[in-house]
Amino acid sequence: MAEKKSRQPSDDGKKRQVTLRDIAKELDISHVTVSLALRDHPRISEATRAKVKKKAEEMGYHPDPMLSALSHYRLTSKEKPVQATLAWLNPLKNPEKLRQFEEFDLYWKGAESVANKLGFQLEEFTTQELSLKRMNTIFKTRSIRGILLVPLGWNTTPVNWDDMPWKDYAAVRFGRSRQGPKLNFVTSAQASNTVLAFEKAEEKGYKRIGFIGNSSRRRMFSAGYLRAQQAVPKNRQLSMLMYESNDTEWDHALHRDALERWLEKEKPDAIITANVILPSLLEELGYSVPGDIGIATTSITDTPINAGIDQNPEEIGRATVRALVALVNEHHFGIPEIRNQTLVEGVWVDGSMLPDRT
Repeated sequence: MAEKKSRQPSDDGKKRQVTLRDIAKELDISHVTVSLALRDHPRISEATRAKVKKKAEEMGYHPDPMLSALSHYRLTSKEKPVQATLAWLNPLKNPEKLRQFEEFDLYWKGAESVANKLGFQLEEFTTQELSLKRMNTIFKTRSIRGILLVPLGWNTTPVNWDDMPWKDYAAVRFGRSRQGPKLNFVTSAQASNTVLAFEKAEEKGYKRIGFIGNSSRRRMFSAGYLRAQQAVPKNRQLSMLMYESNDTEWDHALHRDALERWLEKEKPDAIITANVILPSLLEELGYSVPGDIGIATTSITDTPINAGIDQNPEEIGRATVRALVALVNEHHFGIPEIRNQTLVEGVWVDGSMLPDRT
């Protein structure tokens, strides 16, 4: 590793750069140990890391920005041979079901492609097979410093998240679930995607565009719908029909009746939703799709609705690994004081369930 320097007085009165060897000499350790300690390498004890960082600060050591830029260029300018592992942490009760969903399988594919390009391999670890304490031991032994936490919120095994010493790892999660540690996360731009869906429905000639969605606080689709409605006259602003996040049997009598009342009151000619059984439920109530009501989905992946938003799940996977590798390279470990969220925009996809009506 090239030595990083900052300015210190020399014997002739001029200032010179402080090197890693200068720090090593002061502490009577090797310059390799100093380099590893400044990069928070797990091979170096916490006590030694703290001692090296304190001495570096006292001596006025700072990384040389030109050398840092050169190092970054070397890391990113071409595809590297696999040299380290990133952990894909899956705490679901049935972990194999995660990638049976096309959306989450595309998360993996996008994440794996960027990981390989940057010199990492992506490996799955499940809490069905290993406790977090056991994972931590394995990660330390194998020098795994980066963790991807899969989407949470459904069928998650009971996990004591404090069993993982997050201060020793860079970690990024998919989605904004309230479960688990409060890490930086990457997710779809749900609000702006819903605005896009609303605007596309308007362009196709629909005048009364409704919304049916999940009431979970971690979902931002309804926020986008409310924002889009502000741009239309009040006589075209419809109330939303929301259902609880744990309502998996949405076709029972209570919800069928609620849907029927809402349809009679609001009289939508189009509906934006992510509910997978809405098309069949509308037909059960005697409505033709798309003859009477057009439908657009907030995510065309894993739904029977063919018009709506492609959330670009593969790009979400790629963006998550980029964010994680940046944290690893910058030695930003632990749960952040201020979370960063990266939102990936979706694109509109035309489909037969929302034909033109102009």
